[in-house]
Amino acid sequence: MQHFKFDLRAWTQLASLLAATSLISTDAMAAKMTGDPAATCSGLIRPADNAVRIDSASMIAPTPLAVAERGPTPAARVTPANPEFCKVLGQIAPSDPKAPPIKFQVNLPVEWNGRSLQYGGGGFNGVLITGLTLPPAYPFGTPSPLARGFVTYGTDSGHETKPGEPPQVFALNDEAFENFAHRSYKRVRDAAVALMVRAYGNPPTRLYFMGSSEGGREALTMAQRYPEDFDGIFARVPVINWVGLQHAGTRAGLATMGEGWIRPAQVELVAKAVLQACDKADGAEDLLVLDPVGCKAKFQPDSLHCTEGKNGDQCLSEPQIAAIKTLHSTYKFSFPLENGLDDYPGWGVSGENTPAFGPTGGWGAWWLGKAAPAQPPVPGNGIAWIYGAGGIQYVFARDPKLDVTTYKPDDHKERLLQVSKLMDSTNPDLSRFAARGGRLVILENMADYAQSPYAGIRYFENVQRKLGKEKTAEFARLYTAPGVDHVGSGAPANVDMLAVLVDWVENGKAPGDLEVTEQKVEAPGFETTRALPLCQWPAWPHYKSGEVNRAASFSCAP
Repeated sequence: MQHFKFDLRAWTQLASLLAATSLISTDAMAAKMTGDPAATCSGLIRPADNAVRIDSASMIAPTPLAVAERGPTPAARVTPANPEFCKVLGQIAPSDPKAPPIKFQVNLPVEWNGRSLQYGGGGFNGVLITGLTLPPAYPFGTPSPLARGFVTYGTDSGHETKPGEPPQVFALNDEAFENFAHRSYKRVRDAAVALMVRAYGNPPTRLYFMGSSEGGREALTMAQRYPEDFDGIFARVPVINWVGLQHAGTRAGLATMGEGWIRPAQVELVAKAVLQACDKADGAEDLLVLDPVGCKAKFQPDSLHCTEGKNGDQCLSEPQIAAIKTLHSTYKFSFPLENGLDDYPGWGVSGENTPAFGPTGGWGAWWLGKAAPAQPPVPGNGIAWIYGAGGIQYVFARDPKLDVTTYKPDDHKERLLQVSKLMDSTNPDLSRFAARGGRLVILENMADYAQSPYAGIRYFENVQRKLGKEKTAEFARLYTAPGVDHVGSGAPANVDMLAVLVDWVENGKAPGDLEVTEQKVEAPGFETTRALPLCQWPAWPHYKSGEVNRAASFSCAP
């Protein structure tokens, strides 16, 4: 395969100039590829002389909907149907010869609706995001964005994780880490716009970004760092206070070393106690805690303390109770990080025993794992420990052999401040994004143990404090989904946020309270098993009357 390069700077200057004028339009402009699609696609490979290289550009035939028997998440089991499109694979060369390139994939449909959608990544990235899967929270049977006519694209964020290698190794290289923090998403966005100009003769009239977890952080990073680049942004469960999360997750893991580790049967014990304390607070006994904020204040882990002569799985020891209180409590730094934050909020309650669907769900997947934390982390450990302890070693201390139990943040203050400036998308000043007509939707899942939903809630409230509630309401929404874990399991979680964004950006229809569904992963119907209102913060669903599996039986209220 022959490789060619093109001049990213010249392309992006042209694309940005064209985009700046066309984004004023209120309607997306439908278009087809110029000339013969196959020739246009292959013609995207042509000589040029700068950082971006196109490795391949080939037409892909339409593919049908498919559902796998297993997958790392429910949504990952679904491969949506896609139309004929031009698949472009490329990479952007680093300035540092020791840094990896930024790889990307851009999917150009023959029939284009004039819009584009950039997908965010996950974890520490290191895998190429194809833009061919379901976006965050997407209903399983809804046509994919590509099938709807969007150009879709994604990136590996500038590094590739190799089998058997800790996912944080790349962070030892400054350029690779900065690419992961923010530069790669911007550069790939610009390269994708340039490809659209070449393929269709015009840039996109509307640009959207959707991301979950790390991708949610990327989504908010785009609104904060590059407010001119996207019209609509959806950030689900964003890991926005990244430095705080890595330290709080590590602390929670350390609390479960030795006698603090909580066995699976005891996780069930805690989950049942939480339901007993809070399930009926919303007016219906439906095995869901719909007011997790109130429940966190109400549930007391001490109520499960082993009394004299009692032990085993029907109670908790003092170290185990201490571990739970550690998880629920705020992590405090001795100095402020970016945007003045000096802490990370504790995790909440409910969904402790959400069944793991692959590596997902509740305490078992994210916090406790199948065995107490080890050094170095082993695959059976909780994800928070694997991510946090590895982050301490490779990102903050930059010492792969560090004994994490001896780590002190104050000893690495300068590095923490550097990383916080790069990674923490906590800047509440979204005035530039709002001024150019951008629209933002944030969704926090309240039974999330990968990151604390209270971090996202605090961020939204800080935006309100900075810009005022009335101004914030003009361009931003925060929704909270009770009982839902990090990846959308445990309770109704599916909602077409892409349609919500398009309607708000292009038709001026601001969203109110929405509806989320829980679906069977069974094609073609993807039957809805239950639904709930998706309430704007700080409201939550209150039961009125009727079947508890129907959203109409509930209303949103403070």
